[in-house]
Amino acid sequence: MSEYPIPQGYVPCLGLYDTQKAIGMIKQAFEVKLCAALHLKRVTAPLFVDPALGLNDDLNGVERPVSFDIPAAGVSAQVVHSLAKWKRLALHQYGFRPGNGLLTDMNAIRRDEELDNLHSVYVDQWDWEKVIDADQRTREYLHATVQNIVYAISSTLDELKWQFPQLTGSLCREVTFVTSQELEDRWPDLTPKERENAFAKEHRTIFIEQIGGKLKSGKPHDGRAPDYDDWSLNGDLLFWHEPLQCAVEISSMGIRVDPAALDRQLTLAGCDERRGLAFHKMLLAGELPLTIGGGIGQSRLCMLLLEKVHVGEVQVSIWDAATRKACEQAGIPLL
Repeated sequence: MSEYPIPQGYVPCLGLYDTQKAIGMIKQAFEVKLCAALHLKRVTAPLFVDPALGLNDDLNGVERPVSFDIPAAGVSAQVVHSLAKWKRLALHQYGFRPGNGLLTDMNAIRRDEELDNLHSVYVDQWDWEKVIDADQRTREYLHATVQNIVYAISSTLDELKWQFPQLTGSLCREVTFVTSQELEDRWPDLTPKERENAFAKEHRTIFIEQIGGKLKSGKPHDGRAPDYDDWSLNGDLLFWHEPLQCAVEISSMGIRVDPAALDRQLTLAGCDERRGLAFHKMLLAGELPLTIGGGIGQSRLCMLLLEKVHVGEVQVSIWDAATRKACEQAGIPLL
């Protein structure tokens, strides 16, 4: 059942037909703005990968990928959790140069996801990755990239409200940056999620940096695989969502590991066995480009901009009986 209850008296700003129309507008407009802001080219991406290559994202390390065999090829395959590693390999194979990158649609199945207003077993996001130079592996470059993404989101909302004036929500265009350790220092007795909500309520648009490594408490703010983000140069972008009175994570992103960071993080995470995988061998040998990248949730962004209170209002998925009943009683149509 949902972690976030449906607000009393909630009435969707847009009906079913206008919601579908607005979703299409968001996806078209934001993609154009993001490509222009970050110098990205659209490419085609896989729905599944060969697990032997080490390209799938293991997220927090406990989620089980959906697997199936392909008799005609004599191999097994895994539905992707994300394209974090595949994108970097694609940049290498396609010959992208520093300052340019790729954008693709990523569709995933996360079978072990805990379902609530913000989480579904079906994940759809824009996955992007960009080649950078060594001197751009800095917090300043990360901050500038985050701000450009927020400007693209805010500009998309401006267009949307011109087309649908019944939308009254607004976003803070300026990002407040904070490290996960600073949040723990300020609110040591709160959970990481409670810290996110408290800080987002104060500042509206926030970027929580340095996620993956252990904090002073001995626990990380959140889990992060050791072989794509550099834990010292990454973070999550969140917006305060007024209808649900909570922070909504729109993007997880960061400057990716170089050989030294990968070597360090594999050891810290107890994942040294990955050094023998094809992707990791190439990265440790310095054969892959230095990159920055991330994922931007498509359904999450639609939910935020359209002032929806359940992700099932903007995507088609499967929900438990209690969620279906609660939404039906509240007059919320799940797609």
